[in-house]
Amino acid sequence: MTNIPKMKVGIVAVSRDCFPESLSVNRRRALVEAYRKKYDAADIYECPVCIVESEIHMVQALEDIKAAGCNALCVYLGNFGPEISETLLAKHFDGPKMFIAAAEESQGDLVQGRGDAYCGMLNASYNLRLRNVGAYIPEYPVGDAEDCADMIHGFLPIARAIEGLSGLKIISFGPRPTNFLACNAPIKQLYNLGVEIEENSELDLFEAFHKHADDPRIPEVVADMEKELGVGNKKPEILAKLAQYELTLTDWVQEHKGYRKYVAIAGKCWPAFQTQFGFVPCYVNSRLTGRGIPVSCEVDIYGALSEFIGTCVSDDVVTLLDINNSVPKDMYRESVAGKFDYKHTDTFMGFHCGNTCSRKLCGHEMKNQMIMARSLPVEVTNGTLEGDLVPGDITFYRLQSTADGMLRAYVAQGEILPVATRSFGGIGVFAIREMGRFYRHVLIEKNYPHHGAVAFGHYGKELFEVFRYIGVPAEEINYNQPAGLPYKTENPFA
Repeated sequence: MTNIPKMKVGIVAVSRDCFPESLSVNRRRALVEAYRKKYDAADIYECPVCIVESEIHMVQALEDIKAAGCNALCVYLGNFGPEISETLLAKHFDGPKMFIAAAEESQGDLVQGRGDAYCGMLNASYNLRLRNVGAYIPEYPVGDAEDCADMIHGFLPIARAIEGLSGLKIISFGPRPTNFLACNAPIKQLYNLGVEIEENSELDLFEAFHKHADDPRIPEVVADMEKELGVGNKKPEILAKLAQYELTLTDWVQEHKGYRKYVAIAGKCWPAFQTQFGFVPCYVNSRLTGRGIPVSCEVDIYGALSEFIGTCVSDDVVTLLDINNSVPKDMYRESVAGKFDYKHTDTFMGFHCGNTCSRKLCGHEMKNQMIMARSLPVEVTNGTLEGDLVPGDITFYRLQSTADGMLRAYVAQGEILPVATRSFGGIGVFAIREMGRFYRHVLIEKNYPHHGAVAFGHYGKELFEVFRYIGVPAEEINYNQPAGLPYKTENPFA
């Protein structure tokens, strides 16, 4: 995927001066060897200049990993570790960081070979809090070389999201459509997260679009669209306008990203868009999202932010869907009951007009937006990409600022079932365990909007850690709680 960071983790081993330094040296070496055997060696860098025992060592290690191009840090407690120097290292490193610790290796070497990093991790965490330094600490952060290699590899998607946010600009066009206040949220939290936002008028976009009329690159983009659509190219007459619009957006991104490295777009798509531009932008949105530049519908700024986070975590295409409609009982009885282990209330349909990348759709076709065509001429509603979403594991999630400017998030893992939707748009039959309760006591109770981001795979663990790292309060990271674990607002007598 383009438009997301490539991570390089600098591994810095630390040692308390009253413990043998050789413990940290040898354990770091074993960790690096274990990682290179199992994963891509380019992911990591072993800091060779010193084992950090003092503040002077800390400065030397910091300069070394910066010079090596590291944009993430792993502080490795080969033994107990110097709590001041190691946390200063994290404080002064400008990027995502993690702390892990070495496990003891053998019952036959628990005198000179005992490192006590299990204890040292407690002091490290305490000192991180004293200095207000955020860091990722795995669920169980103590392990042997192979265990710690796995922890570092598991840190990569989390680090990509954290690093990506620090270089992200969201470009938006126009205010939210009337009657879509649910997608409107204060932007102050974007700045708190280190994200920039550029808010533009729809008129600015319209002007830029007209300046791209007769752009000599249009035929090349049309040809690429034709190749992607294949037999699904049901609206060939609209491709030139869509290509003109795609070039408008891609040029805007390059001209307006400024000093930021990454971009997401919150776009306008109705009510005046169709009549003025002469099409709907869904297919173009899907193409940009497929390249790693998420484009949310209906100027959903936090939807675009959520999509970008999911793109970084999964290193794959994401989409943004309405948590849309219930599965009819007759469809459930015919296609789900007895075939899949889900209750009727575990199921729902996720839908949007046509913004999902073709790689995540079955039998995609270019069509018109049926809902808009109920009140507008059909010819100005062309441009959606329709099809049932590909079956498989998914994670439904969202990061949101509340009306009073607080961060809140939810994460729920589930799957798209291989069930024909018999409907229109980009749509799928979703199944998430205890969705009915989650819908009532999280989505409704916590006032989330109807848009949810979808990652194609199970990434709940990583997304949860990203949300925690960026400062979402633990009690505000919601998930679909299993049966028997009631929500605070759940009626125990219901």
